[in-house]
Amino acid sequence: MEKKEKTKKITKSRSSTKLKKINSFAVPVYGVDGEVKKQTALLEGFLETKINPKLLAQYIRVYLANQRQGTASAKTRAEVSGSTRKIYRQKGTGKARHGDIKAPIFVGGGVVGGPSMRDYSLKINKKQKRKALLYSLILQLKEKNILSFSSEILNIEAKTKQVVNLLSKLGLFPMKILFILPKKLNKDNFTLAARNIPKVNLVSVENINPYLILAHKKIIIFEEAVDFLNKLFVKKDKNS
Repeated sequence: MEKKEKTKKITKSRSSTKLKKINSFAVPVYGVDGEVKKQTALLEGFLETKINPKLLAQYIRVYLANQRQGTASAKTRAEVSGSTRKIYRQKGTGKARHGDIKAPIFVGGGVVGGPSMRDYSLKINKKQKRKALLYSLILQLKEKNILSFSSEILNIEAKTKQVVNLLSKLGLFPMKILFILPKKLNKDNFTLAARNIPKVNLVSVENINPYLILAHKKIIIFEEAVDFLNKLFVKKDKNS
C-alpha cells in the first residue's frame, strides 16, 4: 500500500511539472476589465535556447554608445574670432610678452585641451541584433515579466485615468512598463491615454530592441504584436 501511495505521489509531481512547463510557453491575455480572457503562445519552441550573456552585453554597449551625440566642442585660439594684431609692444611695458588677444589666458580667448567633435558609434551585425532580441525576450519570459493585452483595449476612451485604473487592478502601477504596440498605429486612443503616465513607455513592435526590453520591469504586448513577433522569428529561423 505504501509503495502504491509513493508511486501516486511521484506521478502527480511529474504531471504538475509537465503542466508548469507547458504554461511557461503561454502569456496571459487581459481584457478591458482586467481579467484573463485567454492565453497566447509567444516564442514557442525557443525557450530552450541557450542565452549568450556576452552577446547581450555587447549589444547594450553598442546601443548606448550609439546614443551619444559626440557634439561637445570648444574652440581653440585658432578658431576664436578676433583681432590677430599684437596687443601691445614687445618691450618697455613691464608686462609679459603677448601676441594677439585670442590667447587662452584672456576672457573670450581659445580653450586649451577642450572637447572636440567625436564619433562614438559602434557596429553590430543583423544576426547578432536578432539573437540579442530573442535572448532578451526569453529572459523576460522566464521571469514571467511579459503579459498581453487584447486588441479591444486599443479602442478605449482616450483618458489616462482608465489606463491607470487598469494597471492598478493588475498590480502594475507605478512599475516601469513597456507597451509594445502593433505596427503602423497613428495616435490611437490607448496611445493618447497612456503616453502621459510616469515610467510608462510605448513603442511599435517594429522598433523594439533588447535594451528597451531589459530596461523595463514589465512588458505588455498587444495580441497583434505577439503574432508579428512569432512570425518574425519563425521566418528568420527557417531561412537561417
